[in-house]
Amino acid sequence: MTRYYFDLEEDGGTAIDEEGLELSTMQRVQEEAARSLADMARDTVAKLDGGTPYEMTVAVRDDVGPVLRVSGKFEIDRLRKQ
Repeated sequence: MTRYYFDLEEDGGTAIDEEGLELSTMQRVQEEAARSLADMARDTVAKLDGGTPYEMTVAVRDDVGPVLRVSGKFEIDRLRKQ
């Protein structure tokens, strides 16, 4: 199995994954990257109050180099103030 590293990019910074995960297929790598992005989005969108779009990316690499990227852009557009 190959070890993959899931670096988290958001708000102008990158959190480097130094531990990684051993996964057997590219499908599993893609699923894990999507799961990581969903977790980031859930935590971040709860803190947003509208306005500027917020972008985040999970950049996956192995020991050879980049493998894939999963990105998302989130924007809160409040239509009614409470």
